[in-house]
Amino acid sequence: MRDNDSATGNRRIALLLAFLGTLVFSFTLPATVLALRGLDPMLIGVGRAALAAVPAAGALLWARAAPPRNWRASLIVGLGVVVAFPVLSTLALSHGSSASHCAVVIGLLPAMTAIMATLRAGERPSRAFWTAAGSGAACVTLFTLVQGGGGLTTADLLLLGGLVLCGLGYAEGGRTAREMPAWQVICWALVLYTPLTVPVTAWLLVDTQPSWTAESLAGFGYVSFFSMFLGFFAWYAGLAGAGIARGGQVQLVQPLLTLGWSALFLGEHLDAVTGLAALAVLGCVAWTQRARGAGEPEPAPRGEPAPA
Repeated sequence: MRDNDSATGNRRIALLLAFLGTLVFSFTLPATVLALRGLDPMLIGVGRAALAAVPAAGALLWARAAPPRNWRASLIVGLGVVVAFPVLSTLALSHGSSASHCAVVIGLLPAMTAIMATLRAGERPSRAFWTAAGSGAACVTLFTLVQGGGGLTTADLLLLGGLVLCGLGYAEGGRTAREMPAWQVICWALVLYTPLTVPVTAWLLVDTQPSWTAESLAGFGYVSFFSMFLGFFAWYAGLAGAGIARGGQVQLVQPLLTLGWSALFLGEHLDAVTGLAALAVLGCVAWTQRARGAGEPEPAPRGEPAPA
């Protein structure tokens, strides 16, 4: 009984950490819109990783962290969350898509994370979980088609490409966080990609002539230090403790949060369709969390190691 109570308590703490990471990420799109009011999209997408690499390297040196045993995993994490999603989501916003619209489309990310958790981390969510996750994804897909007049816009395609690779980065990061402290996962990924992000950022700073207004500075600072760095401390710890698929579904609340921040800080108007879509997606969060076996690693046969 005590073991069960302890496991339940640990899972609740992990889900809370996943929510804290989601809360940090929910400000990302509004902050990116602010940054776009003075900065080039590519500078925001690449530069935030270059800037975040500074405290990441400092933290690793301070902790005297041992290098990861699996560099390939760090490369995969970085591809998804350090390069692909930051660049593609910023480009989507620069193509005229509002933060509110992108927020609801990002509701597809938890389903993508669950798929990648199955492929990369050996998790086997239940049928009830997949039904709930699929329902959330269907709500987002319907919303996207309705808002796009029956088709996908350029911004939608950019964002969807980012979501696929971001889901991969989430799943690989959650799996890696079972082997090393969660905060080190994002730190090593950021440092590993500095040969790409730092030179490109330096070139963009010269070539694009950024305008460092109060809004652009605040937005760029947030996506660099919070969205690209600190938010992942709690997020990867939550995924490792709760299960990647189950923990990832907590992010279904992100569209609703981002809609609120977009209205509050950007003055964006929220129509009835957007609000209903966000509420429908939110309802799927509770459904996935009640589904048994949601995102828990499949038991390994006797004599064989469990999935990493």
